[in-house]
Amino acid sequence: MALDASEIEAGRTADRAADQIAALRPVKIVLDTTGHVGAALRLAREGLGLAEDDIAQFTRVRAAYIAAIEDFDFEALPARPFVVGYVRAYAQALGLESEAVVARFHREAPKVDAKLRPPGGVSHDAFRSIRWLLIVGAVVAAAVVVWNVARRAELRAAAPAMSPLRAIARAVPAAGPSQIGAPLPTPPEATTPPVYQTPGLASPPVEGAGAEEARTAGARFVAAGQVYGAPASGGGVILQARRSTSLIVRGPGGGVRFARVLAPGESWRAGDPAGLTVEADDPRAVDVYVGGLAKGVMPQAQVPLNNLIQP
Repeated sequence: MALDASEIEAGRTADRAADQIAALRPVKIVLDTTGHVGAALRLAREGLGLAEDDIAQFTRVRAAYIAAIEDFDFEALPARPFVVGYVRAYAQALGLESEAVVARFHREAPKVDAKLRPPGGVSHDAFRSIRWLLIVGAVVAAAVVVWNVARRAELRAAAPAMSPLRAIARAVPAAGPSQIGAPLPTPPEATTPPVYQTPGLASPPVEGAGAEEARTAGARFVAAGQVYGAPASGGGVILQARRSTSLIVRGPGGGVRFARVLAPGESWRAGDPAGLTVEADDPRAVDVYVGGLAKGVMPQAQVPLNNLIQP
């Protein structure tokens, strides 16, 4: 590589002042004229101590293309317009007159390609895959159509031959007034079903006394189940359930003294009835006994206990 030491960095032309490796060139570079321009560019690069990857980084041109330009290997290069751009960028990276280097390239490089080639990295595999997908889709659609046609033909062949409809002779109504026969019996599904009664809600008779006796005023109390509340000697008011019902006893302040769902025959005995109030969801299911004798059922759902004692 020939170096012209007479021209220093300050004497560079304007198009070489902004390149990226200006600090590596203290003198002006002169290309060798003995070989082709690619070999001359290689000598200039090696004289600056730069590798192909350095030029590729500065020019954004692939290192393989830099080597192909230096070897004049046009089989490894894309179309000529792209190569011209690469040579121009290579010359600018070395601080050379880019147009002069391009003109030398045009003189020395043969024109071997008549049509443009892609710069590289372009693959048509995607378009080939799409074509294959379209072909496969068309084949599948044709197969489905053929199968449907064949299936319909099989169904038509297997269908039984339809016999012509025969006219059905209708009976001519007899002349004269119509006769109405006896009414038909009511179908079973139209009869009224028996009334449903929830099990356990019936009013069984109290053990030891008949049902009528339990409703008669003056009948004596007979325990037919658990007796809650005060002991037998503690009071004279007893409430006995004819059938299952809830019973709530509240004190003077409204506090609950007793609350329970009494089964048929179960009872509650009061101690001191003063200030107590009795509540029942079914007052007609509660018999009242005072002094061991029946006085009837509760008159209402909520009643003071003293009112039940009064005659």
